[in-house]
Amino acid sequence: MLKGFKQFLLRGNVIDLAVAVVIGGAFGKIVTALVEDLINPIIAALFGKPDFSQIAFTLHSSKFKIGDFVNALVAFVLISAAVYFFVVVPVNAILARARRGEAPPDPTTKKCPECLSDVPIAARRCAFCTGMLVASR
Repeated sequence: MLKGFKQFLLRGNVIDLAVAVVIGGAFGKIVTALVEDLINPIIAALFGKPDFSQIAFTLHSSKFKIGDFVNALVAFVLISAAVYFFVVVPVNAILARARRGEAPPDPTTKKCPECLSDVPIAARRCAFCTGMLVASR
C-alpha cells in the first residue's frame, strides 16, 4: 500500500499540480498587491474612495451586507482585468512572436465530400456516411 502511495506522489501530474498551486498562490498575492496598491489608488484619485462596505440593509433582524459583496465584485473585476492585461496579453504576444517562423503542423484529418465530417487522413471510407473517400496525395 505504501509503495502505491509513493508511486502516486512521484507521478508527474501530482508534482506539477503542487508546483502550480504554490506558484498560483504567490502570483495571486502579486496581482492582489497590484490591484490594491496601484490600481485602487488611481480609481480613488479619479472617482473618490472606492469603499462600499457600509452599504447594508436589515430585514426581519437579518443584516444584508450589500457593500461587502460589491467590494468583492469590484476586486474580482479589477484582478481579472489585471491578470488579462498584464499576463495573458503579453504571454500571447510572446508566443505568437515565437511561432512566427514555424510551419503549420500537418493535418491529421480531412473532410468527407459527402457529409463534410472530419475523418482521419488515412481513411478510405467515411465512418459517418460510409461514403468512399478520394485518396489525398
